[in-house]
Amino acid sequence: MQVYATRNEQLSIGGHTYRLRVLSDKQQFSDPKGHRKHTGLSATQWGLFGQLWPSERLLAQAMHRFALDGKRILELGCGIGLACLVLKRRGADIVASDVHPLAKSFLSYNAALNALPTVDFHRLPWDAPELSIGRFDAIIASDVLYESAQARLLAEVVKRHAYPSAEVVITDPGSDHSQHFTQLLAEQHFVLTEERCPMDDRDTPPYRGNLLHYIRGGEPSCT
Repeated sequence: MQVYATRNEQLSIGGHTYRLRVLSDKQQFSDPKGHRKHTGLSATQWGLFGQLWPSERLLAQAMHRFALDGKRILELGCGIGLACLVLKRRGADIVASDVHPLAKSFLSYNAALNALPTVDFHRLPWDAPELSIGRFDAIIASDVLYESAQARLLAEVVKRHAYPSAEVVITDPGSDHSQHFTQLLAEQHFVLTEERCPMDDRDTPPYRGNLLHYIRGGEPSCT
């Protein structure tokens, strides 16, 4: 039984309208089966996955322009799944992942709401290897460098799941921890291309948003 409040949002990406079910606010919390203790999420963090964040919009816009070329793509911390839906509409081979117990159901609901096929989903804790999902040509994420420990965990996920010629795309609201992540990926021979982007219509130069595109061989796929 649903014991949390939701609302619908609508936005346009690349000329397509997307309808999304999101949590009504960040204070929503419901965990009758006690799943939270297995996720590492605090009660105050529980509702964050269910919001449409500016960084997620930025990632979705980047994925509308992303060169697919048959790439197998993994999204980390997919939340409500906007970037995955944009890629699915384009016919991409996309795998979504998150640790939140509601992420899979929200992603499935939002795919159906937009008349799109179900997106393949895996629960993927960053600190616990899940090698069964294999390797990917591209790994994407938004707003995931909010704590210093996240940079190292994320870099380890990339090491486990990225092909030798893979690329990584991260959208970030000017986090202090992105530099550390860049250093860790440099140790894996990734080279960074960085673009400052507006986070919303009120953002003015120098913009707060960062589009971080790491490549390990080849040319960037975001144009």
